Amino acid sequence: MMKKLLAATSLLALSLSPGLASAETINMWVRTGVGDAFKNVVAAYNAGHDDKVELTEVPFSELVQKYATSIAGGQAPDALSMDLIYTPAFAAAGQLEDLTDWAKSLPYFNALSPSHVRLGTYEDKIYGLPLSVETSVFAWNKDLYRKAGLDPEKAPANWDEITANAEKIRALGDDTYGFYFSGGGCGGCMIFTFTPLVWGAGADILSSDGKTATLDTPEMRKAVDIYRNMVKKDLVPSGAASDNGTNFLSFTNGKIGQQSLGAFAIGTLVTEHPTIDFGVTLIPGVNGQPSSFAGGDNVVVTKGTTKLEPVKTFIQFIYSEEGQKIMAKYGSLPTRGDIADEVLKGLDPRMDVGMKAIAVAKTPYTLQFNDLLNSANGPWATFINASIFGDDVDGAFSSAQSEMQSIIDSGL
Repeated sequence: MMKKLLAATSLLALSLSPGLASAETINMWVRTGVGDAFKNVVAAYNAGHDDKVELTEVPFSELVQKYATSIAGGQAPDALSMDLIYTPAFAAAGQLEDLTDWAKSLPYFNALSPSHVRLGTYEDKIYGLPLSVETSVFAWNKDLYRKAGLDPEKAPANWDEITANAEKIRALGDDTYGFYFSGGGCGGCMIFTFTPLVWGAGADILSSDGKTATLDTPEMRKAVDIYRNMVKKDLVPSGAASDNGTNFLSFTNGKIGQQSLGAFAIGTLVTEHPTIDFGVTLIPGVNGQPSSFAGGDNVVVTKGTTKLEPVKTFIQFIYSEEGQKIMAKYGSLPTRGDIADEVLKGLDPRMDVGMKAIAVAKTPYTLQFNDLLNSANGPWATFINASIFGDDVDGAFSSAQSEMQSIIDSGL
């Protein structure tokens, strides 16, 4: 009996030894469908560390509201993979940990995706850092280019070329079309693929501080004219007008000659549609200068968590060459530009285009992203539908400009 008591006492002393602190479990929320890239990097981290990351998937449409509710109820996760566009709003509400000093101490801080860091910054303090990177790119179907008598290896450099190519592809007849976009039914899709036309030309839809709507510009009017012209010439399937994003990957059906997509589609095409021969390039602006939308997720940490240090260790693993290679292997672009070449080595070379897009990519900075730009009933979605598919272009510009400014002013 005494031996057993001594053994138990020894085990208790061992468990309380300061050098053998118990492992921590980080509770982290992610949006449903986060993808294999992040799941695999978590699996690799858990396999090599005493601390563990426990993922909870939450439906994308519910994630922001559920996180806000969990914070109010004191039940929030330690960390969250959040669409970068929502980071400023939660930072402004004082609900995220200030990561500024630690983030800037990272030797590769200046190599992290700039748009993600910008969206993770509020009043000069950093509350979110890049977790997954997504950019928008322009794709063309090389087989349809060949059939239309076009050079399949020549990427179109401007929208005059894109339109001319679309006309030749549409001339192939039947259900083959020269261009596609998810239109008035998906404001988020059009922020992703359409706004680069004006960004590349130096214009924007919001001022840099997010306090002024700057929608009505010569560049935006030219962009609208380009799309209206293709719709008018029947170069775009009629279903584009009501597509809410369900058919965003129409390019994969082999009947679409050209489309602006997300870089994630490169992996989808390679692995799931290997018969489609395609090329990718940067999206030209209305003046031919390229741009892109920088999307993806930031990792944020809930204010007051007791797991801050383990979360930092996990983030550093993601940023390690091992973590970056795991993410890239499963389709996520590197978040660190300084090791991107090494990370992408051996992968499909078309991924390089998605990486190059980061340098010219933008993301609108606003605390009211959903109300302004993402809502199916918001001014941006209404504007896209009315300006590209409607009859009153001037009215569409006037109404959207006014409504966007009203929403901005109401939140100031």
